[in-house]
Amino acid sequence: MTDLADSATISPVADSPRQFVLGVDLDGVCADYYPFMRGVIAEWLGRDLESLPPDVGWEMTEWGIEPGEFHKVHRFAVVERHLYRDMGMIAGAGPALRRLSNLGIRIRIITHRLVIEHFHRMAVGQTVEWLDRHGIPYWDLCFMGEKGAVNADLYLEDGPHNIEALLREQRDVVVFSHAANRHLEVPAGDRARNWAEAEPLVIARFREWEERGGATGMRRRASDRSAE
Repeated sequence: MTDLADSATISPVADSPRQFVLGVDLDGVCADYYPFMRGVIAEWLGRDLESLPPDVGWEMTEWGIEPGEFHKVHRFAVVERHLYRDMGMIAGAGPALRRLSNLGIRIRIITHRLVIEHFHRMAVGQTVEWLDRHGIPYWDLCFMGEKGAVNADLYLEDGPHNIEALLREQRDVVVFSHAANRHLEVPAGDRARNWAEAEPLVIARFREWEERGGATGMRRRASDRSAE
């Protein structure tokens, strides 16, 4: 009988044809990051929660955080308020990802959470606990700042700098809308305001991939190129 420690290292698709890979960001896409941080920053500054506007830019300067202070606030949020463990889930994220996984899509979580020195074990532990508690299916968990360095067929992303970098690399991206990225010009079919809109966009990309031959088509095209 295989114990849990052994089974954690075994992928059931290791010897199977390559799956369609969906690269999923966490904060602002699956995890409801901004409402949680709004409460933390209100506490940090000693301000009434309602005095902080709900819509903010990427740096959250609208909430009164001074330049250079965010790192301290973020450390407080992770260490003292268990940010990565206790924040809520964006409505529909878990059920949608479970349905996508059931279609045969490989969920690859790609998140940049190792931003506090000497607290990586806490950040990783809280992240895994959060994913398990909310029933998020995934086979890969990547802590990366450069999302394009982790290959995926499609990315779900809300960070404006990440979106711009992925588009420069000609990656396929569905933008999860937020006040911080609404200034970016992307086609309507590449933007989703919620999971009810994101899920069908992902399924459409997956079906297009299948129609092109999926992994079989990719192997065939690679074989054709090697024969030239």
